[in-house]
Amino acid sequence: MQAMKAVMRRELLSYFATPVAYVFIVIFLMLSAAFTFYLGGFYERGQADLQPFFMFHPWLYLFLIPAISMRLWAEERKSGTLELLLTLPISLKDAIIGKFLAAWLFAGLSLALTFPIWITVNYLGDPDNGVILAAYLGSFLMAGAYLAIGSSLSALTRNQVIAFILSVVACFIMMVTGLDMVLDFFRGWLPQGLVDAIASLSFLTHFQSISRGVVELRDVLYFLLVIGLGLYANQLIIEAKKAD
Repeated sequence: MQAMKAVMRRELLSYFATPVAYVFIVIFLMLSAAFTFYLGGFYERGQADLQPFFMFHPWLYLFLIPAISMRLWAEERKSGTLELLLTLPISLKDAIIGKFLAAWLFAGLSLALTFPIWITVNYLGDPDNGVILAAYLGSFLMAGAYLAIGSSLSALTRNQVIAFILSVVACFIMMVTGLDMVLDFFRGWLPQGLVDAIASLSFLTHFQSISRGVVELRDVLYFLLVIGLGLYANQLIIEAKKAD
């Protein structure tokens, strides 16, 4: 546990050692505000809720979260510090979890800095803050799932750009599996049970359920399972790439 905390602290501090962290936070906050007030029509809707804010999070994360995850292991492999890290008195599992938690906390900090929109909607009306809190939880869990996938794909290559592209593609697939345009393709030749199973793999399906204030155990477990499988795949990939 101490080793994992040390890796997490080292990784988290490294984000703020360069302007990258601040640039990411500013871009995330600016895009969130632009999508909420302009594309989402926050004022025009005349409703005291944050649906226009949260509805764009899956698409924002599609490009912004891979920008965080692409450096987790690709940079270590490119600079040769992966071998040094593995010689330290810590287990590979501690290193993987520590680096992931640092990235997840950083993403959570960026999300938490959107609190002015929460204050704004409470000033303008009387929203259901329980629903808003649930949506924040769902957004945080979804960010973790994106990061877990991106982290495992970052371990595949030394090139951060390639890691970014692979993560975007993989996360995009995990999103669109719940859309009608994808499901309609399968409905013609697959049993409805399998079509429902494909739809249940979508990030959108589970996030939209939580963002409506319905925090079901299956939705939370889905994101936690994706995180767990992503980190396990990360470990297998790094062990296979040790000799590279």
